[in-house]
Amino acid sequence: MLFLHNQDVMQLLTPSMARNALLKAYTDLARGDAVCRPRIDVRIPNGVPGQVYQWGSMEGGSVGGYFAIRMKSDVVHEREYAGVRTQEKFSKQPGLYCGLILLTDIRTGEPLALFNDGHLQHLRVAADAAIGADIMARRDATVVGMLGSGGMARSHVAALHEVRPIRRLQVFSPTAANRERFATEMRAQFGFEVVVCTEPRQVYLNADILAACTDSVEPVIRGEFLEPGMHVISVGGKPDDAARARLARILRLGTAPAPLGRPEFGVHDEYLAYLAQPADPIWRTVKGGKPPMSVSGQIAHVPFRDVVDGVATGRQDDRQITYSERGNIQGAQFYSVAGAVYEAARASGVGREIPTEWFLQDIRD
Repeated sequence: MLFLHNQDVMQLLTPSMARNALLKAYTDLARGDAVCRPRIDVRIPNGVPGQVYQWGSMEGGSVGGYFAIRMKSDVVHEREYAGVRTQEKFSKQPGLYCGLILLTDIRTGEPLALFNDGHLQHLRVAADAAIGADIMARRDATVVGMLGSGGMARSHVAALHEVRPIRRLQVFSPTAANRERFATEMRAQFGFEVVVCTEPRQVYLNADILAACTDSVEPVIRGEFLEPGMHVISVGGKPDDAARARLARILRLGTAPAPLGRPEFGVHDEYLAYLAQPADPIWRTVKGGKPPMSVSGQIAHVPFRDVVDGVATGRQDDRQITYSERGNIQGAQFYSVAGAVYEAARASGVGREIPTEWFLQDIRD
């Protein structure tokens, strides 16, 4: 069995590798050859004012051979700075996080690898956005407007650059030093023009693709600023009501199937939450106590499977404002991308061997 640290994954996983793995997984889901469940969070007030404990997991697998479960253990809280309210998290202490992926073999049931999820998590979300942009964004899209300057923003620039000929990046985030540092890194890595914006409105001007990569608990995509022909991506900071009303066409990459014999349990929600002490006042004030927002269900909703089958297309003209959302198929993302990384690790000798016997027992469970 392998243990793969973030540095190992960083050495092996590329944006195109993640995108190809997801395309295969989404096609398998559409064909019925893969299965996954929505993300489920269990949230418990931990006795510290303003904080809750959150355990999150998502899982899936396919007839191709792999199954994976991704698990997260966080203490979650919210804070405000520069007029923005964000969700923060940690494990043990601020700056440390606990996210793990367990990959197994469906043919033998054997555990194959245990991963840190950090780098893989960033690239799988960015690859998801790149798939949506490749289907929905204008072919001549060259300008990206970025709300956010953290790890997700970095991975999104790399992924989008592979599907569109990006020439200019416009970035805003609330902390000036962070957006300046991000701009310097992006100029050095990609060589294209990077403009640092001092207010969110500037990010939208003449942008072909708008990406919100933030931890904001409030909508940050402003409908009044959207321009004709834009494609919109959201990782946190969803569209506000005005933006939702202006979206002409929405790609949904997939929906987790309902459990066997229980069609009423088939939901579109990106995640499901279970709360301890549900009457605790904290649930009325934090993001984790409210249902997630979605833009699905509108008339212009385009399922990925219809695109694959050739019965639907992305945008219908160059002035439409389009949007793509993953749906609730995160479990499929992790088995597919983790499987690709595992194969690359075995081929190149990367990773630390740990005894498989540690994870097996002779007592029937």
